Amino acid sequence: MKKTDEKYAAYVSILEEELMVAMGCTEPIAIALAAARARELLGEVPERLKVEASGSIIKNAKSVVVPHTGGLKGIEAAVAAGVIAGQASNLLEVISQVGEEEIQNIAVYLHDTPIDITRSESGLDFDLVVYAEAATHTASVRIAEYHTNIVHEECNGDVLLDVPLDHEGDTYVGLTDRSLLSVEDIWDFANTVDLADVHDLFARQIDYNYHIAEEGIQNSWGANIGSVMLNTYGTDIKVRACAMAAAASDARMSGCELPVVINSGSGNQGIASSVPIIEYARELGASEEKLYRALVLSALITAHLKTGIGRLSAFCGAVCAGAAAGAGIAYLEGGGYDDAVHTLVNALSITAGIICDGAKPSCAAKIAFAVNAGILGHNMYKSGQQFYAGEGIVKQGVESTIQSVCRVGREGMRSTNDEIIDIMLGSPGC
Repeated sequence: MKKTDEKYAAYVSILEEELMVAMGCTEPIAIALAAARARELLGEVPERLKVEASGSIIKNAKSVVVPHTGGLKGIEAAVAAGVIAGQASNLLEVISQVGEEEIQNIAVYLHDTPIDITRSESGLDFDLVVYAEAATHTASVRIAEYHTNIVHEECNGDVLLDVPLDHEGDTYVGLTDRSLLSVEDIWDFANTVDLADVHDLFARQIDYNYHIAEEGIQNSWGANIGSVMLNTYGTDIKVRACAMAAAASDARMSGCELPVVINSGSGNQGIASSVPIIEYARELGASEEKLYRALVLSALITAHLKTGIGRLSAFCGAVCAGAAAGAGIAYLEGGGYDDAVHTLVNALSITAGIICDGAKPSCAAKIAFAVNAGILGHNMYKSGQQFYAGEGIVKQGVESTIQSVCRVGREGMRSTNDEIIDIMLGSPGC
């Protein structure tokens, strides 16, 4: 792909938009971001707060540990952390700079301050409003469609910001048009991109995501899925690739205070789409250039898949990232375009039924199985095996299969998402 091609600049922009740094699970961190900004608008510490959030945000924030809170979990902890220690200008690193005294103050504030949580009726999968009140002042902040997209701000009844929501197809306000993505063009871009244009993004991804993987494997976090896998199945590269990704997720879900480079709004997707490739590159002795191009391929395929599904769904995002990682591994091992495409289709066929029931330690196990599906999908094709059009949701051509998967994730699983949320919130009969 030539630099003069409009898609070249768009693909670089998409990578810049997606490969953000975040500390902590991104849904509670988005809540902390909104709370921090509401406090800034209010000009003082709120005495009362209300959070109105879509069901998928509630689902993903309910059970995960919020970093720099002393092990506190949930929406209320995220709000308190944002109010007491948040710096909104840091976006998804909003609570990355927190002292010991502030950690203690977060717990006290959480204990003493009314924080009401209600479910949004807006119909958006990603919608979040934080209302803050003090004795004589009020403020509110709304984030919608994606994690850093502040679309509305009010202070004392005065509207300070109001951005219309006109999401159409693959386009969000403020983001590059994702409809320009296709697997064929992504393959072309990955093979021809001037690495100087993306070097810093991927150097940071390698540094951050592998660092938290090492932390997860060396110490006790969550359910220790990575360590269990290594102790049970051995240390073959196929196991290590899954185990290291799982270990990074376990640490992140359990409050590890190390940053992660995310993808499509998710740290777990950022981990699953990168750590297995880094592990394989080390095993194979791949050059830095080969590693970077494999990571470009995986990152953009992940974004392509998630665009059609949406930021939040009952469809586990690790499925997309694990399949994309498989394509990246195929590239590292010298595979061509057909290898990458068939790896992708095979992997999606295997794990497309994994549900997302919120952020918590079991995400690590789901990542391990999604990455394993990517590796299996690759080895199937190397062995002359594949899944064919007409079998289940597999269609003729990779883009048609992706459309099938995205339809299941976005439309088919809406009622599933509602049931999962009802179960998690303890509705009658559950």
